[in-house]
Amino acid sequence: MAPEVAIAAGMALAFAAVHLFGRRLAFLDVQPRSRWLSLAGGVSIAYVFIHLLPELTAAQETFADEAGGVIPFIEHHAFLVALFGLALFYGMERLVSLRVQPRRCGAPPDPMAFWLHLSSFTVYNFLIGYLLLHREDHALESLAFYGVAMSLHFLVNDKALRDDHGHLYHRYGRWTLAAAALAGFAVGAATEIHELLVAAIFAFIAGGVILNVLKEELPEERDSRFSAFAAGTFGYAVLLLAI
Repeated sequence: MAPEVAIAAGMALAFAAVHLFGRRLAFLDVQPRSRWLSLAGGVSIAYVFIHLLPELTAAQETFADEAGGVIPFIEHHAFLVALFGLALFYGMERLVSLRVQPRRCGAPPDPMAFWLHLSSFTVYNFLIGYLLLHREDHALESLAFYGVAMSLHFLVNDKALRDDHGHLYHRYGRWTLAAAALAGFAVGAATEIHELLVAAIFAFIAGGVILNVLKEELPEERDSRFSAFAAGTFGYAVLLLAI
C-alpha cells in the first residue's frame, strides 16, 4: 500500500472515530461553550483560508482549461461553486433550524429535521472522505494537515448535531456519518473521476466548511470563546505557513 493511501486510510478512520466516540469527550459538554470546540473551529477556518482557498486558484485553472465551451458560465468561476456550497448549506441550516428550535425549548426531537440534516451531512462527509486522495496538493504533509483540520471540524459538527437531535443522532446519525466518511475514502481509492469534477467538489466543500465553522462560532447563543478560536486560527495558520 502506498504511503499516501495508508495515511489517508488512517485519516478516514479518524473521521469515523470522531463521530462514533465524540460523545465520550465529556469536557466538550459544558456551558459556556467549551474552549476546545472554539479552538477546533479556529483550526478549521485557518485551514480553509491558508490552504483551501489558495488551492481554489488551482481549481479555477482546471475550470478554465477543462470547461471550455462545455460550461462557459463557470469556466472562470471556481469561487462561484464555493459560494454555491456555502449558500446551499446555509439554506439547509435555516430550514432545519426552524424545526429544531422547539427542541431547544424542551420539545422532543423532530424526525423530519433530523433526516434533512443527516442527508446533507452524509453527502458532506462522503465528499470530504473522497478528497483525502483527490486534492490539488498530493504532498503527504498536505494530507496530514487536511486530515487534522477536518477531524477537528467533524468534532464541532458532531457536537452540534448531538445537541440538535439527541437520541436520534446517537442511534442513527453517528453511524451514518462515520460510514459516509469511510465510503468516501473507499470510493476515492478505487475510482478516478475527471479533474474538472474534482475541482468542483473541492470548491463546493470549501464553501461548506466556511459556513459550518462560522455558524457554530458566530451566533450569540453559542457563547463562543473568542480567545480559543483566535488561538486555533492563528496558531494553525502559523504552522501551515511555516511548513
